[in-house]
Amino acid sequence: MLEPIGQAHRREVIAATGHYVQRAGAIYSRRFREVPVLFDLSGRTAGMFKLVGRRGWIRYNPWIFAKYYAENLSDTVPHEVAHYIVHELYGTRGIKPHGRQWRGVMEHFGADQGVTFNLDLEGIPQRQQRTHPYRCGCRVHDVSSTRHNRVLRGVGCYHCRLCGDPLSYAG
Repeated sequence: MLEPIGQAHRREVIAATGHYVQRAGAIYSRRFREVPVLFDLSGRTAGMFKLVGRRGWIRYNPWIFAKYYAENLSDTVPHEVAHYIVHELYGTRGIKPHGRQWRGVMEHFGADQGVTFNLDLEGIPQRQQRTHPYRCGCRVHDVSSTRHNRVLRGVGCYHCRLCGDPLSYAG
């Protein structure tokens, strides 16, 4: 079984993240705040810049980093820092996640502008989303927790693609 990266590698990833933030500061002639780094991501995603309100942080997947450390250090770290820098420079309105501003930052970093990776994820824990049974006129559907919660809050209503009947909770 694959183990997530250890503390020494985590410190290196945090240092590399800080290096790219400082590099962006030199490129854009301004000081960027240090971005918090977490190693709490799971599933098929190697990294993510998360923004809630005005607070932002970078999340890395410690299992994918463990399996492909060098690739993630050279590709994922600048990729996520570029998202952070774009947010700091331009905000969020009218900015595409991998648009020209992001590509410009990546070009300044000298990093690969690819947005996905094609690596074998065998042995890496995957997220499993819980489903809930819903019934229509012709069969039972598995509805995601996200959609189920929308129904519970009264903001979602779903219909069968085959018979057109509304789905009702069968649990």
